[in-house]
Amino acid sequence: MAAIARWCMRHRLLAVLIWLLALGGTAAAATTAGSAFSNDYQVPGTESGKADDLLREGFHGYGGDTDTVVWRAPAHQSVRTPAVQERMARALDAIGRLPGVGSVAGPYGPAPESAAQISRDGRTAYAVVTFDRQADSVPRAQAKAVVDAAKNPATETDGLQVELGGRAIGLTEAPTAHVAEVIGVAVAALVLFLAFGSLAASLLPIATALVSVGTAYFGITLLGHAMAVADFAPMLGTLIGLGVGIDYALFIVTRHRKGLARGLPVEEAAENAVATTGRAVVFAGATVCIALLGMLVLRLNFLNGVAIAASVTVVLTVAASVTLLPALLAVIGPRALSRRERRRLAAEGPQPERTTGFAVRWSAFVERHPTLLGALATVVMLVLALPTLSLHLGTSDQGNNPAASTTRQAYDLLAEGFGPGTNGPLTVVARLDGAGDRLAVDHLAQALRTTKGVASTGPAVFNRSGDTAVLTVVPDSAPQSRATSDLVDTLRQDVIPRAGRGNSMEVHVGGVTAGYDDFAEVIIGKLPLFVGVVIALGCLLLLLAFRSIGIPVKAAAMNVAAVASSFGVVVAIFQWGWGSEPLGLGSAGPIEPFLPVIMVSVLFGLSMDYQVFLVSRMYEEWLETGDNRRAVRVGLAETSRVINSAAVIMISVFLAFVLSGDRIIAMFGIALAAAVALDAFVLRTLLVPALMHLLGGANWWLPAWLERRLPKISIEPPDRRPHGTLPAQRPSADTAEPAGTVSVSR
Repeated sequence: MAAIARWCMRHRLLAVLIWLLALGGTAAAATTAGSAFSNDYQVPGTESGKADDLLREGFHGYGGDTDTVVWRAPAHQSVRTPAVQERMARALDAIGRLPGVGSVAGPYGPAPESAAQISRDGRTAYAVVTFDRQADSVPRAQAKAVVDAAKNPATETDGLQVELGGRAIGLTEAPTAHVAEVIGVAVAALVLFLAFGSLAASLLPIATALVSVGTAYFGITLLGHAMAVADFAPMLGTLIGLGVGIDYALFIVTRHRKGLARGLPVEEAAENAVATTGRAVVFAGATVCIALLGMLVLRLNFLNGVAIAASVTVVLTVAASVTLLPALLAVIGPRALSRRERRRLAAEGPQPERTTGFAVRWSAFVERHPTLLGALATVVMLVLALPTLSLHLGTSDQGNNPAASTTRQAYDLLAEGFGPGTNGPLTVVARLDGAGDRLAVDHLAQALRTTKGVASTGPAVFNRSGDTAVLTVVPDSAPQSRATSDLVDTLRQDVIPRAGRGNSMEVHVGGVTAGYDDFAEVIIGKLPLFVGVVIALGCLLLLLAFRSIGIPVKAAAMNVAAVASSFGVVVAIFQWGWGSEPLGLGSAGPIEPFLPVIMVSVLFGLSMDYQVFLVSRMYEEWLETGDNRRAVRVGLAETSRVINSAAVIMISVFLAFVLSGDRIIAMFGIALAAAVALDAFVLRTLLVPALMHLLGGANWWLPAWLERRLPKISIEPPDRRPHGTLPAQRPSADTAEPAGTVSVSR
């Protein structure tokens, strides 16, 4: 690490230029290639996956994205009123002529099914707009043109309300400006300036994070051309990258400033910071990547792309922290200290490093009352985790969008006029073998119509070769309702098997609700394996680093607590709807099936960060003195301020992403902000030190036979070595020292 830092400082301009070229090159390549993201949640081998496969095989090129234009006539009028019909027919004709639109099926045509697109009270009608490609590939400008053609002053007159819904239309509601990132970075810059008092020093973590995250953002866009990557992956990577990138740079700059304050030359201070704190940064980044890559054990293409994309971002932020940052530190020189600090250093010379103030008093307070404070922290975490017990995985849809959005209003108009199931019909696909099976399809349609929970069933649609049939089933409940999930189970387990007796047709149930339910079932089945792998790998790393059984076990327990409590916050806000509408997050709804896996990965990785930075300082002191109480007290006193500053920055960045306009990203933002807040202010500065005081020297116990077999790795500075006998074997291991000012010699 020291050699890397020296090279980057000696060739500072070249190091900066390499990073700028990487950013510019990936940006140019991504702009030229365009995006190719995929939101395919289908899992091969599931019922919904088989239905989708049959549909694609039987109806080649079946379906670009289908969206809806919904309109509602004012009171005491009908959509059949000539004035309304004329305006809407003109708007639908204009939509049909737009580029990218394959067809428009309105309610005013001669076909019998057209009448079904007008509600019974005659006040609501809808048209189906079919694009010539799937939503992921529809350009935003084409979707915006459809919205503009439908919602214009010539159409929305005399009280006529026109709204649009569908995935492609939803693209028009996503914010174009990166408001969330700008706000998060601005708050982080303010916190850094207050912490450092130096404008130059406060800008370095921001610059390092922006360059690395920007490179990763465009790299993820290119990655989408090589594998399936979800469209929210770049935003998720940005969210994680800004948080950890600024924090990692903060830790290194803080260590560098301490070196300058001790009178070290700029190059030596930076080299020492990278060789010590930089090692912890690399270790922390490795734990985050391991947690993220744990998603690969699930073997789900959709999650593989997310895992690799997020890991690439973390790797680049770590790389920038140990290469670009020392080069920038060399550029600004002694200006990493504030003017007052530079004047004092010149006038008084280096002073002994002392940690004073609230951090020392708090550390001593925890030492005096470990049992009471540990119990209090445990109660807080348990109470916040309680909502997790009611976690409901399912499909949140445009009915959960903010109330003012056109997609939400179109959803509500359809539900009010035609029933809630209209927003998420089920697709029953049958593969046929002979004329007998065609007759069996009619019996199946009749059985579906008489099934409890089914509002309506459309006529069977056959492909040209007659070997595949599709039936559209509209439930009488909303797509995200448990009742709709129960209906899917009823059709699969009861109705379809009974209708299939005596024939050879193969029938599968698909649709949005069925697909999400299958996805959730697969994830829940593999979740224990996934969590076990992540915990085991994280514990192994900590075992190797801290040569202790107790440290990894406590870290695993703390990480589980942080995950459970942050999930509780997410359930309360998004599933129970506590404050979701005032926050602009839409109405209450279920939690997406893939969110638990991604959040567990990210939260486990981030929770490890503070564990590493806190315990590594305690470990240094333990190796020096063999006194557990002093090690815990000094470690907490010296790291709590920087951990709290880092937590405030990370929380600000994560909460800013609530403004992204994307429900999924907002979930991530709130979950990560809650986890970091609890981790930094409850677990690492309260529960962890309280437990370590209670356990005493047992914190650092490791069987001798295991000690001999473990490979040697270390996070502490290279010159830190244990003295003589193991500290845990010394009689004075828990000798108390008076609390007060902590003097540190390095």
